[in-house]
Amino acid sequence: MVELKTPGEVQAMRAAGKVVADALAAVRAAAAPGVRLDELDAVAREVIAAAGATSPFLGYRPRFAPTPFPGVICTSVDDAVLHGIPGPYALRAGDLLSVDCGALLDGWAGDSATTFSVGEPRPGHAELVAATRDALAAGIGAAVPGARIGDVSAAIGAVARERGCGVSTDFGGHGIGRTMHEDPAVPNDGRAGRGLTLRPGLVVAIEPWFFAGGRGEYAIDEDGWTLRSAHGLPGAHEEHTVAVTEDGPVVLTLP
Repeated sequence: MVELKTPGEVQAMRAAGKVVADALAAVRAAAAPGVRLDELDAVAREVIAAAGATSPFLGYRPRFAPTPFPGVICTSVDDAVLHGIPGPYALRAGDLLSVDCGALLDGWAGDSATTFSVGEPRPGHAELVAATRDALAAGIGAAVPGARIGDVSAAIGAVARERGCGVSTDFGGHGIGRTMHEDPAVPNDGRAGRGLTLRPGLVVAIEPWFFAGGRGEYAIDEDGWTLRSAHGLPGAHEEHTVAVTEDGPVVLTLP
């Protein structure tokens, strides 16, 4: 069931989104060669706790997962792009790091992700990140009243094809509100003019994730969580929580 939010509820979600934005900013500032992924998780935990929020990631166990998720952020490096567990791996110069974070504040959720290079980017990494961010911007731009979910999906997929990126329609965007994952699903490719009509009050997390090289096939690690390229290609993930309003899309996960 799709739940439309009131303007007051959208404002409450903006407060949750700010916690997420602050946590991601703190993680990015702390990321450097030699810093461990679990140390970055500790940074995010401090920000979330200091805001009086909790993490919807910690202990989350969807149907596909063999164990509950142990962190408050997902940290995926290089050819890993989604759901990476923040463990003892120490970052190296040039690593491409995707960080996904959520927060629950006063009963409302926020969800956002970003990808960046640790130090100087390796060849092709900056272009991949730029393409993924541009796809996110295109998807957000399509989230206007009267449009369809397929319009958002098609806008994302068009950027992937134009920039030669691999895209998958699995593990895409989603509705968000009282819980982190709600209806509707927002795939990262699709046909314009299809799917649910967007109405003011709909809030969705739009989250393109691409691989370089035009190949979108992936595999899941033995941990049951980490999703990585089946071809060893680098991946990038960008996400914002976005409200559809009478005045157009409003991003709720900005600082």
